[in-house]
Amino acid sequence: MVTTLVLVMVIFLLLGFPMMIPLVLGPLVLAIFFLPQDPYIMTQQMIGGISSEVLFAVPLFIFAADIMTSGRTSERLLDFVGAFVGHLRGGYAITTAAACTLFGSISGSTQATVVAIGKPMRERLLRVGYKDSTALALIINASDVALLIPPSIGFIIYALFANASVGQLFLAGIGPGVLVFLCFAGYAYIHARVFDIPLADKVLWKNRLNITWKALFPLGFPVIIVGGIYGGVFTPIEAAGISVLYALILELLIFRSMSIFRIPSIALSTGLVTSAVFILVASGQAFAWAINVAGLPQMIVDTFFGGDPTALYVLFMVAIFFFIGCMFVDPIVVIMILTPIFVPVAEQAGVDPIHMGVVVVFQAALGSATPPFGVDIFTASAVFNRSYLDVIRGTPPFIIIMVIVSILVIVFEEISLFYRYLPF
Repeated sequence: MVTTLVLVMVIFLLLGFPMMIPLVLGPLVLAIFFLPQDPYIMTQQMIGGISSEVLFAVPLFIFAADIMTSGRTSERLLDFVGAFVGHLRGGYAITTAAACTLFGSISGSTQATVVAIGKPMRERLLRVGYKDSTALALIINASDVALLIPPSIGFIIYALFANASVGQLFLAGIGPGVLVFLCFAGYAYIHARVFDIPLADKVLWKNRLNITWKALFPLGFPVIIVGGIYGGVFTPIEAAGISVLYALILELLIFRSMSIFRIPSIALSTGLVTSAVFILVASGQAFAWAINVAGLPQMIVDTFFGGDPTALYVLFMVAIFFFIGCMFVDPIVVIMILTPIFVPVAEQAGVDPIHMGVVVVFQAALGSATPPFGVDIFTASAVFNRSYLDVIRGTPPFIIIMVIVSILVIVFEEISLFYRYLPF
């Protein structure tokens, strides 16, 4: 059965069908020809996959990100970061990494971050002497921090399939996300010294204060979301609704960067993205059901987790499976398919479910910018009109940095669970 399932999926993928088609057809073939269940149970599984209240947050966060991407939020964040670090050695690269981190805390989407931050920063990086391959690699890898910094759609999907707390996952992603930024900033400084990248002009303090004032409202977004969830003021779903309201007030009333008549077209774009996400979630639930009935999870457990595996061993195996999977398939699909397989094993080994969630989503972030099929590679290729090879040429140093940070996150759970040690 497993061979048939894989064969059906591979054939339809090679024929060029979108991922949701093989995810549905593979289980449907099993249900019709190999399994005793009624094939109509597939419909029940797909509906059940998108019935969770947790998913209410997804379209709202996407809508808020689309509003801010269409407005002036990214521009103000770039100006703010650049005003304080742009004149340092490697300042433009550090600005790019910092702006991607900050915008990721607003959008929760790697692709939105590539578009919003990548377009203006690529021009600035090229202007001061960076190679295009280095600029592109930095943009797509720094943008992947958006999967770690709340509000992360990856954490929402993991929470759905692992029955974990979205709020705790949001908090746990902050430490690894900040650590990735610091490592990228350190590399940017060293790279700039080695290749003698020219320094930018230093911004005067009076101008810095003016730029900071303009950036206060965008910077308030993550404070409101994370602070509200951590303080128990509202739930993650309520936070998603507040994020939309905040984005509308920011762009329509305060910045006045868009007309209210643009909202329907932005909402249409959000609807298209949301529908694709929900179709993936529904088909992923059907696929997870099929492989469970076919006994694939037990085969993996017997093969790789025989005996009494330690928590560290389980986490490293989880990281390997998710990293390889996200190199080839959309991270959302990988999280949906593999999470139900590994969660019981992790629980038996004593792995904290929140820590495991961070490890899982970190691999999704890493795989999103890793050849051969990292999704952000193709996003950057389309956005910047560059070839596949141009985009991936400069990625190895950043992938190595991400792998090192991933190992640190796995070994030292305090990096992700830091909030449990806070005195308040």
